[in-house]
Amino acid sequence: MARIVISCWGSHGDIDPSLGLALGLRARGHAVAIATLEHYRDLVTRNGLGFHPIRPLVDPTDVDVVRRIMNQTRGSDYLLRKVIYPGVASMYDDLVPVLGDVDLAVSHPLSMAVPIIAEQFNVPWASTVLAPISFFSRHDTPVFPPAPWLKSLDRFALWPGRALASLARATTAPWAREVHALRHRLGLSRGQNPLFDGQHSPHLVLALYSRVLGAPQPDWPPNVVVTGHMFHDGPHGTTLTPDVEAFLAAGPPPLLFTLGSSAVLVPGDFWKESIAAVQRLGQRAILLVGPGRAEALRPQLPSSILAMDGAPHSLLMPRAAAVVQQCGIGTMAQSLRSGRPMLAVPFAHDQPDNAYRAGRLGMSRTVFPKQYRAARVADELGRLLDDPAYTVAAARTAAVVRSERGIEAACDALESRFSLKA
Repeated sequence: MARIVISCWGSHGDIDPSLGLALGLRARGHAVAIATLEHYRDLVTRNGLGFHPIRPLVDPTDVDVVRRIMNQTRGSDYLLRKVIYPGVASMYDDLVPVLGDVDLAVSHPLSMAVPIIAEQFNVPWASTVLAPISFFSRHDTPVFPPAPWLKSLDRFALWPGRALASLARATTAPWAREVHALRHRLGLSRGQNPLFDGQHSPHLVLALYSRVLGAPQPDWPPNVVVTGHMFHDGPHGTTLTPDVEAFLAAGPPPLLFTLGSSAVLVPGDFWKESIAAVQRLGQRAILLVGPGRAEALRPQLPSSILAMDGAPHSLLMPRAAAVVQQCGIGTMAQSLRSGRPMLAVPFAHDQPDNAYRAGRLGMSRTVFPKQYRAARVADELGRLLDDPAYTVAAARTAAVVRSERGIEAACDALESRFSLKA
C-alpha cells in the first residue's frame, strides 16, 4: 500500500479531478490524502480520504475575490501575483510535514511548493495539468485570455502565436520572485519558470483531459500521459430532483444554462440575457443559477423556464437540446461527454482556450461575456439548433470521450512509473 498525497488549489473545478484520481487510487488499495484549501475539508473527508489544509487561504465562494480572479483581462495576473506567488512560502510550510514520509506526491499547476519540496527532500513526484493551456505550446498555441482575438492571426502565419508563447514566458518570469526567493533561502538553484516548465515533473506529467482537446506537441515535456478526464459522478449526485424530472417530461429537451462553480458567483447580466434569449427563441430552458439563488428567481419565470440552484451535469446535460456554459475544464468535460452542441461563454484563465478547442471540434460556437446579449445569444443558439452538423460533431466527440478511461489510465501510469504496490 503506497502513501500518496495529492496537492491541489483553486475552485471546485480544480479540486474535482484530484478527487477523482484520489478515489481511483484508494480503490486500488493505496492510502490517499488530499492537501488543499480548508473550504474543501468536508468534500474530501466525506469521500473517505485524508485531508490536509494548505495556504494561501482563500474562500472560493467570496464574491469579491472571485470577481477579481474571473476578470478576463486581469484575472490571471491577480491570481498569480496577489495570491499564489506571495503564498508559496506558506504553502511550503504547510506541505513539508505532510510530504515528509510519502511514497508519492502529486501536484496541481498551482501547487507550486510541491516541486520545491520534491527537489529538496527527494520526494517521488508526479505533476498534473487540467487543460492544454498549461503546456502553452508554440506548436498548438493557446488562446491568450486578455486578448483572445490574437488567436485569429494563426490563419495567416504561425509566427505570431509562437512569438506570443515566448512573450508570455518572458513577461511572467519576473512575477515569480517569491518562488525564486524561497528556493534561494533553501539553497536550491533558481529553477525554471513555475508557471511553465517548472510546474512539470521530470518523472511523469498526467494530462487529465481528453485527447480530443489537443494532441501531444513536440515541445511538451517528454513524459506526458494524456489520460482522459477524471469522471467520477457519484459525489455530484446520482439522481435528478422530481422538479427537474417533471420539467423534462413535460416537453421537448430544454436548453441548459450553467456557469460552473466560480463564474456563477459573478454572472453579471448572464441570467437576464439568457432568459430573454430563450423567450425570443420560444424554447424551454433550465438555468443552474448557483446555491441559494433559484428560489428568488422562480417567481419571475414563465413555466417554460426552470431555475435550480444546481443539478448533476452528468445526468442533465445529455438530456438538453444544447448546453450554454463557461468552459471551465470540469464543466467542459461533462459537456464534451454529453454529446450535445455547446454555446461557450468563456470568462477567464483556461476558459477562452477551452472554448476555442471545442469550436475546433465543430460542436460549439462562442460568445464572450461582454457580447452576451439576448439577440446575439438567440442567434447563436438558433444556429446550433438548426444546423445538424453541430449535433453530429458533438456526438462524434462524445464517442471518443466516453471511450476514455481517465482515472484508470492515470492510476496505471502512476503505479507503473513509480512501482507502487497496493
